[in-house]
Amino acid sequence: MNRIYRYLPLLFAISFAHAQSAAEVNIGFGTVHDKASGAGLDANLSTCAIGSLGCLPTPALSGFFMGFGGTIMFTKHLGFGGEASLQPAKQDYAYMRYRQLFYDVDAVYAPVNQKKVMVRLLGGVGGARTGFSITQTNCAGTAVCQTQSQPIGNATHFQVHAGLGVQLYVKEHIFIRPQFDLHYIPNFSDQFRSSTAPGFMVWLGYSMGDR
Repeated sequence: MNRIYRYLPLLFAISFAHAQSAAEVNIGFGTVHDKASGAGLDANLSTCAIGSLGCLPTPALSGFFMGFGGTIMFTKHLGFGGEASLQPAKQDYAYMRYRQLFYDVDAVYAPVNQKKVMVRLLGGVGGARTGFSITQTNCAGTAVCQTQSQPIGNATHFQVHAGLGVQLYVKEHIFIRPQFDLHYIPNFSDQFRSSTAPGFMVWLGYSMGDR
């Protein structure tokens, strides 16, 4: 899946050159949610009973996400695209810090595609990666302290993605698209409560070519 994303810009360029269709690039802002797993971790990063001495609960998934994406529409109603959304800032995870990333490649169906509005249905596959790190502060006496973040591993899962968006054109080529998303991630309950994580993004984008 990482290789697919590495060559995704090239696929967009080739497809656009051959199909002479519409292409879009966009940036998004929003959030994704999942409840806390109910588990706890101690200072040794071992599972512990919440409420016991030194045991911190693991958090829910929430907070600000930033996204990047693009779409090629081969016809007025059919196309494909890709999206990636991540937390720009790391979040607390008991004694660790984490950053969540989602990425997917989707088929796009636009049952409504008019001059000022497009309704889009998305469905595809991708991955979800939770990157963990530990932040440590080392001091030389009381004069100098240095804080370092050290990666300790990633939890990577396959995901199935579905989305529904309404694309509103504020100018001929500039649009805003509120979009609801549903991420189904088998084994995501290893990090959070559920394997299903709903989200909401607002995409700002630019459309090129014929619509």
